Amino acid sequence: MTTKVTIPALQARKGSSKFTMLTAYDAPFARLVDEAGIDVILVGDSLGMVMLGYAGTAPVTMDEMIHHARAVGRTAKRALLVGDMPFLAYQLHDPAEAVRNAARHIKEAGMDCVKLEATAKHAPLVRAIVDAGIAVVAHIGLTPQTAASLGGMTVQGGSLEQARALVADALALEEAGAWAVLLEAVPAALAQRITARLRVPTIGIGAGLDCDGQVLVTHEMLGLFPGFGLPFGKRYAEAGDFISQGIRQYAADVMSGSFPEAANSFDIGQDVLDALDV
Repeated sequence: MTTKVTIPALQARKGSSKFTMLTAYDAPFARLVDEAGIDVILVGDSLGMVMLGYAGTAPVTMDEMIHHARAVGRTAKRALLVGDMPFLAYQLHDPAEAVRNAARHIKEAGMDCVKLEATAKHAPLVRAIVDAGIAVVAHIGLTPQTAASLGGMTVQGGSLEQARALVADALALEEAGAWAVLLEAVPAALAQRITARLRVPTIGIGAGLDCDGQVLVTHEMLGLFPGFGLPFGKRYAEAGDFISQGIRQYAADVMSGSFPEAANSFDIGQDVLDALDV
């Protein structure tokens, strides 16, 4: 019987053993990632670029998130499942809406918790969602939904003012009840200090070795997506080249007449053919 990964189990690993997180947006990748033993699957709003062809994450709707999260939720059996909260699905002036949208990930899609891009000012929203019984991962540092206001897709926390703000964000969100804090594009030494300061685990993407867990975009890691222009990840496979080669070979076989072969076709009795008026 498959043992489901739980939040307390991951929190208990802080400071002792690392955990892994990858994205999945559909059933085939949810199965592959889950069966590979990855601890956490993130249905990220990065699906906007990876799956839907948007230029960024901002256009992604709550309904689109739920559509993809449902596929993952129906498929993955072991990993802890995290549903991303898209742009404007949670607003400071309306915590009730934030709770409703977070609840959709749990009730409709079968997610175990949600993730939202946040700063210290979002602590009341995190608290409202947690108080409703929904676990939260808080995402700080580079927050792609609001990257334009941060100076673009670039490292965060390089100045003393920025570094202090990130520490304050992490502490406020932990205090608000976030079970983990994701650090994106944060200098490694700063991420190490934040990780040491927090009681809850940190998850790094472009944040160095010392975070408690690491996350990558699976399609980027496997060469199926060109990436986001930052040196976050490591290319572990060239699946895109392999798939492209197969597609080109299929096209060549059709054009040459070598596909389909007899093994790819069906027989019919000669008596049936003889009786046809064609």
